[in-house]
Amino acid sequence: MDLLYTVLVTLVTLGILVAVHEFGHFWVARRCGVKVLRFSIGFGKALWRRTARDGTEYVIAAVPLGGYVKMLDEREGPVAQEELAFSFNRKPVSARMAIVAAGPAANFVLAIVAFYVLYMIGVPGLAPVIGDIAPGSVAEAAGLERGQEIIAVDGEPTPTRQAVAMQLLKRLGESGEIRFSVRYPQTQAGLTYESSARIEDWLMGEDEPDLLGGLGISYLIPEVPARVAEVVAGSPAERAGMRAGDLIVAVDGEAVASWEAWVGMVRANPGTALAVEVEREQARVMLRVTPAGVQQKDGSRTGQVGVSVAEPQWPPEMLRVDRYGPLAAWRPALAQTWSLAVFTVDSVKKMFEGLISPKNLSGPITIAKVATDSARSGLESYISFLALLSISLGVLNLFPIPVLDGGHLVYYLIEMIKGSPVSERAQMLGYQVGLVILVGVMLLAFYNDINRLAAN
Repeated sequence: MDLLYTVLVTLVTLGILVAVHEFGHFWVARRCGVKVLRFSIGFGKALWRRTARDGTEYVIAAVPLGGYVKMLDEREGPVAQEELAFSFNRKPVSARMAIVAAGPAANFVLAIVAFYVLYMIGVPGLAPVIGDIAPGSVAEAAGLERGQEIIAVDGEPTPTRQAVAMQLLKRLGESGEIRFSVRYPQTQAGLTYESSARIEDWLMGEDEPDLLGGLGISYLIPEVPARVAEVVAGSPAERAGMRAGDLIVAVDGEAVASWEAWVGMVRANPGTALAVEVEREQARVMLRVTPAGVQQKDGSRTGQVGVSVAEPQWPPEMLRVDRYGPLAAWRPALAQTWSLAVFTVDSVKKMFEGLISPKNLSGPITIAKVATDSARSGLESYISFLALLSISLGVLNLFPIPVLDGGHLVYYLIEMIKGSPVSERAQMLGYQVGLVILVGVMLLAFYNDINRLAAN
């Protein structure tokens, strides 16, 4: 059932992105007077097709990894004399450039609309309040302290933890000064402090960069009571008689102050019988629990009993909702789209420079996993991921690689400058090189996906 849900979410996600991208080409082509022969979502065998009155064929094909808009073009076959005026290749170079650029532009429009809806609904988040500072870390050098809220990084506002992560991602692999603006709790809400520290090749080449750990910061989290939310069937906890709702108060006579303390005791005692005292319906019950030993990647063994904890209740002052009115929501939507587009370009640049590991490149398997996880997290999370993916698709399609929209734009720009089209031989050579690059990147992304699956 989980696999079916993943496949369904992935198909819907890719279908939306491809349909929007190709509709951009389609819509502008029609406005420029070009006859569209086929509008296809997917490649290969047609699963569904319909021909409209104007002769355009609409197709949903079997392979959903892309799509295309086929236009009347003398380079692809003979065109009747009376239809030459509707041929793509007969249109001015400016019109052809507009048609090609319309696909990526449509992806950006989708992202703007998605963010607009999100900012209208309200984007939830958690306040980036510092919990602990690691000795000798960048955060300590900057003079950051426990209990401070990070309100800006490098001058960019960071109302939520997600915003902090976004700003830190921009600094991956860089050297120089990183600046923080912080404030103390509400009793001193009016006091803002500026500080900075130097970073050198920060997290350069890391396969899975730990942004907060790289600064030496951990966020403040509310203390979670050691109350059991669920007991796994057949687990050591169930065999010992532990029940949902039990509050763990002591282990081997030592008081348990929090869920974190309970987890630490369990992990440290694989295969060792523990005397666990729980509070159940206003009575104390003694249980004997023996954690199962679980082998870790480093060869060590940790204990596990098979219980889960309920999500912690965050205090109201830690919650943030970024919400705007119908008119004002366009401003942050446009800003967010622009910021993520620039970030995507910068990330690719850093990857070529070796500042970011190419292992961070993701393919269809990771996209499917993240799409599914975001859909399960709620509509807001899914819309946000869809917007991010749409921006990535728009930016990557504008790269000057033949076979991509950006490559076509380069050819048309050269044609505009020199007054004649690029020779067919040069175009074919470019397409071959572009295809090799594209296939190579796709194989690398797929290889990274397989490695992530194996690691998990």
